Amino acid sequence: MGTGVMIGAGIFALTGQVAELSGPFFPLAFLLAAIISGFSAYTYIKVSNKYPSAGGIAMILKKAYGPATVTGGAALLMAFSMIINESLVARTFATYTLRLFDLDGTEALVPLLALGLIVFAFLVNIAGNQIIGGISKVAAVAKIGGILLFGILVLWAAGFSFQPASTDSGATTSVTGFLAGVALAILAFKGFTTITNSGDEVKNPERNVGRAISISLAICLVVYLVVAFAVGSTLSIEEISQARDYSLAEAARPAFGDAGVWFTVIIAIIATASGVIASIFAVSRMIAMLTDMDLIPHRHFGMPGNIQTHTLVYTVVAASVLAVFFDLGRIASMGAIFYLVMDVIIHWGVLRRMRADVGANPAVLVCAILFDLVALGAFLVMKAMSDPLIILISVSAIAGIFTFEKLYLSRWRNRTDSHPSEHAD
Repeated sequence: MGTGVMIGAGIFALTGQVAELSGPFFPLAFLLAAIISGFSAYTYIKVSNKYPSAGGIAMILKKAYGPATVTGGAALLMAFSMIINESLVARTFATYTLRLFDLDGTEALVPLLALGLIVFAFLVNIAGNQIIGGISKVAAVAKIGGILLFGILVLWAAGFSFQPASTDSGATTSVTGFLAGVALAILAFKGFTTITNSGDEVKNPERNVGRAISISLAICLVVYLVVAFAVGSTLSIEEISQARDYSLAEAARPAFGDAGVWFTVIIAIIATASGVIASIFAVSRMIAMLTDMDLIPHRHFGMPGNIQTHTLVYTVVAASVLAVFFDLGRIASMGAIFYLVMDVIIHWGVLRRMRADVGANPAVLVCAILFDLVALGAFLVMKAMSDPLIILISVSAIAGIFTFEKLYLSRWRNRTDSHPSEHAD
């Protein structure tokens, strides 16, 4: 499950953007992102080993901070980062699908196709868990095998040189730019956090949740490096930048022509469509859990069904708005900022309040925090120079989330103190 969640949509959506930031040696950005994700995974593994549950991130935050503003706010950051990822993947689906057609002015069709995929994913989720599980299993095999085959074939066509196609832009690649690329690449690995939600379903969770996370990260690293070297050995950085939203399809064209493009696009469609379906289910489940934990309010607005059905609707509406009004670059930027901030909050909470309880090494936790902060800082510097508006939007959104959470919890606590039998809805 962990490998299926991580591999696929992220590599299609992020390869071009990471290369644009990090330069011709962008495969190293994926390697460094994997190392940083490994340090981050240490925290999640330690807590999940001691307290295996279906709560995942929400459980870790609540144990570290209690039912406080920071718990609800950070959990919502994770939920929103996942919603942002859905819109990112939906637009990636659209950009790759349009590679099949020789049409002018296709940019206007991208949000429409993305919206169509999100609506389709909603209908699949409404149909039930068994259908989601069946689609996910078939798609996981197809996309992982297809992506590996793509990478191996393109590298074979390039003579397995593992050399950049062009180093013309290498001199202009800064350390800050490289680290900003690393921050984006981390998004391709963050799916390991969903494995922590399965602690009550896995045999011997105290041992196997951590093993699942470690093995998934290792497999993903191998696949991502194969793909990154394949793209980098076929296209120059300039060519990758020009086709950053569909760089894998363009990488297949020089060696295999239209057949290579069609193969890559089909794998991309499978990966992105299945990714949106699975992500919508996971986010709606997480938001429903936060509702049950009394960390966020709930209103059904006259809709039938249970809480998770309602949160499914909220998730789809939010992802649709992002997919329609934001391009891939800005969506990925918001996702990276939200996720890294949430990750730092989790490490800090475990370091300050849980490290002795779960047997965590404080040096590893400190390294995880520092790595996240360095990547986040470099990313913010790059965006401040190229797109300061997205920083303003992201910071405002984070401030709004924590302010909302503070007001809600204060109001809820006041109500429960005054009316012990009353439960916030």
